Amino acid sequence: MAEDMILDFSKSSGMAIMILRYFNVIGSDPEGRLGEAPRPELRDQGRISGACFDAARGIIPGIKVKGTDYKTDDGTCIRDYIDVTDLVDAHVKALQHAKPRIVGIYNVGTGTGRSVKEFVEACKKATGVDIKVEYLPRRPGDYAEVFSNPSKIRQELNWTARYTNLEESLQIAWKWQKAHHRGYDSS
Repeated sequence: MAEDMILDFSKSSGMAIMILRYFNVIGSDPEGRLGEAPRPELRDQGRISGACFDAARGIIPGIKVKGTDYKTDDGTCIRDYIDVTDLVDAHVKALQHAKPRIVGIYNVGTGTGRSVKEFVEACKKATGVDIKVEYLPRRPGDYAEVFSNPSKIRQELNWTARYTNLEESLQIAWKWQKAHHRGYDSS
């Protein structure tokens, strides 16, 4: 719906418009300037990276994985995890290529799916913590596999995800988490 509204607006505005469709965003700035600092009230809303880090830090007792009966290799959902550093780069490329009265719509992802179980194992390795995992029934309506087709952004904007090693992205994010126990709150 939001895209439809933007497209309607674009017809009369003459603005340069770029729509970027994100997939599952993970990671932190490799230089330590920015990282994920989820609000405590959102901990049960499905942010797997935040939940893994909260469990590794002992804030919550473990993580909950919903669904182990999907038709995937290990039974858990397949998702496309895109590093935030790549996401920033995609925004810069989009701005560089934006043209008045033109709308660009792009999927921003790696194009490769990884299972939730793989993600949890990568998080365990990245943090060095044996995170407790509770397996629950699947959520109604969840798709077994959701990953991007980034061919259009690669062809038109010459953009490709570079930070595709899940464990390395999580190690960088974990480093930020350990250095910022209270997120951005300095009080």
